[in-house]
Amino acid sequence: MNNYALRSARESESRQIKELIRAVGINPMGLDWKRFIVAVDAKDRVIGTGQLKPHGADLLELSSIAVAPAHRGEGIARAVIERLLKDGPRPLYLTCISTMGLMYEKFGFVRLEYANMPRYFQRLSKVANVMLNFTREGEYLLVMKLQ
Repeated sequence: MNNYALRSARESESRQIKELIRAVGINPMGLDWKRFIVAVDAKDRVIGTGQLKPHGADLLELSSIAVAPAHRGEGIARAVIERLLKDGPRPLYLTCISTMGLMYEKFGFVRLEYANMPRYFQRLSKVANVMLNFTREGEYLLVMKLQ
């Protein structure tokens, strides 16, 4: 039995979403509560998040997958991802640290070579990989796609 419920985010949870994203150290840009699915505990507190984030008219990214540290290992990230993928349009992209790639491959995402990335993700990849070289030795930004 789950100790959480999944649902669409509410405007009143915008601050909780932003706090969780910052707490887990992922990209805090483009956090519009209207696009989020949240996992909430029995007290209706946000303990997990995810969204489908648009980049222009024709690019959509699975993004902002975050789970509060105290609730990791409960299947929350998987449940959020499955909910977002269920009715999400294709193709769907995502970016993650290279060490997370195997997790997303389980959902059918494939790694993209630089030449096969949309321009937006090529630019993002260049900038992020320069930054990661200074902060996380051996890791790089992985761009993946789900058809």
